[in-house]
Amino acid sequence: MSPAASPLFLSTAQPDFQERFTERLHWSAEQDEAIEQRVKDILREVRARGDEAVLAFTARFDRLPAASMAALELQAADLQAAFESLPAAQRQALEQAAARIRRYHEWQKKQGGETASYRDEDGTLLG
Repeated sequence: MSPAASPLFLSTAQPDFQERFTERLHWSAEQDEAIEQRVKDILREVRARGDEAVLAFTARFDRLPAASMAALELQAADLQAAFESLPAAQRQALEQAAARIRRYHEWQKKQGGETASYRDEDGTLLG
């Protein structure tokens, strides 16, 4: 199983903590062909079987069985209430993340929709 396929729990009390932590920092999905192939397989299944495949993968990966796509929908009022219940610092962090995602997406659309690397105003490499 690839590093990203299962959760990893680290503790600073572990004797090999630094080594395992550093290993995770340097892992890149771009280099993991098994993950790339699995994603392609999932997308192919969704294209072929549509909602049925989405529901099956949701039950499998998220452990959330649903009878229909409508059962997976979140109501806008519930989302707003959840957002407003967050501490101010978390709301601000989410708003900042959303703004950064929008900027990257706008930049990506100008590139013809191709995924590419992009450095934002903070110098963070995205993409």
